[in-house]
Amino acid sequence: MAAVSFSQLLNGERAVVTLFIVIVLFSLPLSLFLYGVALSLLAIFALFVEVRVETSTSLSQFKTRAGASSGILLGAVTLPTFMLSKLIQQSRAFSLHHVHLGELNYMALQYWAAFGSCFTVLMVLCLFTSDNTRSHSCRAWNAKFGLVCFLIGAELLFLYSTTGVHAIWKLLWVFFHGFAAVKLVQHLLNAFPSCVSFGEALLITVGLVLYFGDMLAYTIVKLYGYMTSSELVFMQYGFRRSEIGIIIQGLLLGLLLYAVVLKYLLCGWDGFSSSTYSGARICIEKGKSVIFFASLGFLIFVIIPSWIHFVQDFDMHPLLWVVRFVFMEPVKRLSLCLYWVCVIYLSVLRFYNISKNSKTERILLRKYYHLMAVLMFLPAVILQPKFLDLAFGAALAVFLTLEIIRVWRIWPLGQLVHEFMNAFTDHRDSDLLIVSHFSLLLGCALPIWMSSGYNDRPLAPFAGILSLGIGDTMASMVGHKYGVLRWSKTGKKTIEGTAAGIASVLAACSVLFPHLASTGYFLTEHWISLLLAVTVSGLLEAYTAQLDNAFIPLVFYSLLCL
Repeated sequence: MAAVSFSQLLNGERAVVTLFIVIVLFSLPLSLFLYGVALSLLAIFALFVEVRVETSTSLSQFKTRAGASSGILLGAVTLPTFMLSKLIQQSRAFSLHHVHLGELNYMALQYWAAFGSCFTVLMVLCLFTSDNTRSHSCRAWNAKFGLVCFLIGAELLFLYSTTGVHAIWKLLWVFFHGFAAVKLVQHLLNAFPSCVSFGEALLITVGLVLYFGDMLAYTIVKLYGYMTSSELVFMQYGFRRSEIGIIIQGLLLGLLLYAVVLKYLLCGWDGFSSSTYSGARICIEKGKSVIFFASLGFLIFVIIPSWIHFVQDFDMHPLLWVVRFVFMEPVKRLSLCLYWVCVIYLSVLRFYNISKNSKTERILLRKYYHLMAVLMFLPAVILQPKFLDLAFGAALAVFLTLEIIRVWRIWPLGQLVHEFMNAFTDHRDSDLLIVSHFSLLLGCALPIWMSSGYNDRPLAPFAGILSLGIGDTMASMVGHKYGVLRWSKTGKKTIEGTAAGIASVLAACSVLFPHLASTGYFLTEHWISLLLAVTVSGLLEAYTAQLDNAFIPLVFYSLLCL
C-alpha cells in the first residue's frame, strides 16, 4: 500500500465515501465517540484491503462482476455507517424520552454486529491476499499495519462488550455474525460467479446475516422466556416489535432458507428419477413442479406462520391477521391495490413491447421502471405508509419466488419467467442471478421500513424514492441526451447528468415540504444539510461502479438522519 500513489489511492469513489464518513463522524455526540473510532478504523482498514486486493491476483479464484471495481471500501462501511446514523437518531430520541433504553441498546448491538461482520470479512480477505509489493520493507509495513488494525478492532469490541451486562454473550454474538458473514460471502462468490463485486457481496451478505440474526435472536428470546422466569432476556431483544415487521421478516427469511433446502430436494429428485427419454424427462419436470409447489404451499401456510406466531404471540393465524389488517380500511387499501395493478400492467406491457421492438438502450429502458416506482410508492408513503410496509414485503416475497422458479426452471413457468426477465436485464445481471429488480425494490423499501418507529426526519422515508426514482433517473436521462463533460476519461457519467439529478431531487423535496408540514410533521431539516445529503448521494451515483440501487438510498438515508 505504501507504494501506491496518492492519486491512485483517492479515486472518485473513495473520495466520495470518505466525505460521507467524515460528515457522519462530525455529527457524532460525545457519548458515541467509541463508535466513531470503530468506524474510522473500519474505513482505513477497508481502504488498505481494497488497494491490496486490486493490486493482487491471489483472489482470482473468485470471479467478480466484470467492469466493476472491487468496491470493498464502499461495501464495508455502508451498513455500519447506516447503523451509526440510526444510532445518532435514537440517541436524540432517548434524550427526549421518546424511545426506551432497550431500543437504544438494540441499535448499538446491531451496529457492533455490522462492524464485526465487515471487519471479519476484511481480515479474511487480507490474510488470503498475497502482497505483491517488491520491497521487503513495504511488505513488512503492510503486515504490521494489518496486525495493528486487528488488535485495535479486537480491543474496541472488548471495550463495547464490557459495558453493561451479558459481556460474553455480546462477544459471542458479534463473533457469530462475523463467522456467518465470511462463510456466506464465500458461498455467494462461488455459487454465483461474475454476478457481484466484492463490495456488493459484502453488503448483501452482511445485510442478510444481520436480518437473519435479528430473527434468530427473537426466537432465542422466546425460548429463553419459556425456560426461565427471569426478566432478563438474551442481550437487548426484550422490547416488542410490530406485527408487520415480524411477518415480513419471517416470510422473507423463510423463503431464503427454503431456496437452500429446495436445492437438495430437487437434486435428490433428479438423481432418483434420472432418465434420457424425452417423455420420461417431461414427467420428471412435472414431478419436480409438484414437489416445488406442494412444499412452497406447506411452507407459506404452515411453517412460516407457526414460526411468526411463536415469536410474536398473535391472537390469530398471521395470514388471518393480514386479511384483517387489509380490511380495516378496505376502500383505501383495496383501491390502492387496484391502482398498483393498473400501473404495473400498463407499464410492463408498454416497456416490454419497447424492449422487443426498439433500439432503446437497456439502461434507459430500466429508468422508466424507476419512474414507475415513483408513481406507485409516493402516494402510498403519504396516504398508507403501514400498508405500504406490508406490500413491500409481499412484493419481495413474490420476486423471490419468481427468481427461484426462474433459476430452477420450474415447469411450466420457469422458461417463461426467464425470457420475460431477460428483456429488462443489463450488464450487471446474469443468467445465474438477476438482482436489479431486487435492488430497486429494496432501495425504496429499506428507508420506509427503517422509519417505521421513531422518526424525526420526515424526508427520511422518501430517501429511496427520491434518490432512485427521481435523482438517478434524471441523471441517466439528461446525461445520456445532453451530457458532454465527463467526470472521468474512462467513465460514462457526465457532470450535466449529475447536476440534473441533484436539482431534480431538491425540486421534489421543495414540493414535499409543504405537504409534510400540513400533515403535522415538524420539519427539522435545514436546506444546507439536505443539500449536503443530496450532493453526496449524487456524486456517489456519478463515481461508483457498484450496483447504485443498493448503495445510494442507504447513503442518502444515513445523511438525512443526522
